Amino acid sequence: MKYLHTLLALLLLGAFSACGGDIEPGTVNGPTTEYHPEAEARAQVVETPRLHEAVGSVQAKTDVRVEAQVTGRVMEVAVRPGDAVKTGDVLVKLDSRQSESRLEQTRQAQQAAVSTEAQARQGVAAAQAAFTKASSTFKRMSQLHEDKVITTEELEKAETAFLQAKAVLAQARDGLAAAQASARQVEKNVQEAEIGLGYTTITAPADGEVSQRFVDPGDLAIPGKDLLNLRTSGGMRLEAMVREGLIGHVRMGQSLEMIITALGETPVTGQVEEIEPLADPVTRSFVVKVTLPDLPGLYPGMFGRVLIPLGSERTITVPTAAIRSVGQLKTVMVRDGERWLPVYVRTGRPAGDGVEILSGLNGGETVALDTARGAK
Repeated sequence: MKYLHTLLALLLLGAFSACGGDIEPGTVNGPTTEYHPEAEARAQVVETPRLHEAVGSVQAKTDVRVEAQVTGRVMEVAVRPGDAVKTGDVLVKLDSRQSESRLEQTRQAQQAAVSTEAQARQGVAAAQAAFTKASSTFKRMSQLHEDKVITTEELEKAETAFLQAKAVLAQARDGLAAAQASARQVEKNVQEAEIGLGYTTITAPADGEVSQRFVDPGDLAIPGKDLLNLRTSGGMRLEAMVREGLIGHVRMGQSLEMIITALGETPVTGQVEEIEPLADPVTRSFVVKVTLPDLPGLYPGMFGRVLIPLGSERTITVPTAAIRSVGQLKTVMVRDGERWLPVYVRTGRPAGDGVEILSGLNGGETVALDTARGAK
């Protein structure tokens, strides 16, 4: 009797093979009254969530692309993928000789501009003094001419000297303004050269981890060309494709369960933080982004599934110990009065301490348990 249920299952398997493998769930292979189970249980009918699995990949929330701001030969790459970096850490150094030469030239030009401006100020001061003297002389000569002390010719000479001094002062002031404008422009050139030199040393814009490296010493760096990819401390999220017929079941801020296959089948919970408003015209799907908690061993690019609830469904479950397996054939011993009938069933997903029965049982049946063997 100990191996009676195995014998019955083998008989069913023989019948399964004889029928070309086409045994329908619910099929019985004849009753037995001699079978005595170790324990009994009932096939339960429960309402379980109906879920759709949307597949996707783990992505970093804030990937920073590190690019060059100036053209230059790569002299040194100080980091490798996986290295942790802090804000301001040196990542890449470019050839700085051309930038240093330009900065030196602009600084020399700045010194010359400062000297020219100083000379222009001195010229204005001298022209102002000459103008003040000529103006005073012209006023005095005008008064003397009114008193008929000097001749008209002498007054005209004083007026001519006054006008000449006024023109020289205006010219000196124009020269000073030009010298000041030139000095300001040269100062800007120096600042640009200093910035350009600073761009030859590329530093980390934020704390994070180097995820990708695209250059090596000797490569040419140009603006717009990626040098490194930096994953900052903004966390991870799962970006999944949800087909258009199901996007109505997803909303912003909704809590959804996810399964990261590489980390096991235990679901983790996150919130929907973004739903792209345009569907992919090829797949007819929307990209849904769900935040992920901090998990050890979680890396960008890992495969994951988002479980989207679509309501509930009637499910029949039995304890795992009720299932007998021989090859691909699964049976459950069901009580029929005083008899036990081996019934072929089709199983589904695990359901708590039991297993889902997709077909073969209607719910409420008394099933036999083999607690020592469990599921085979």
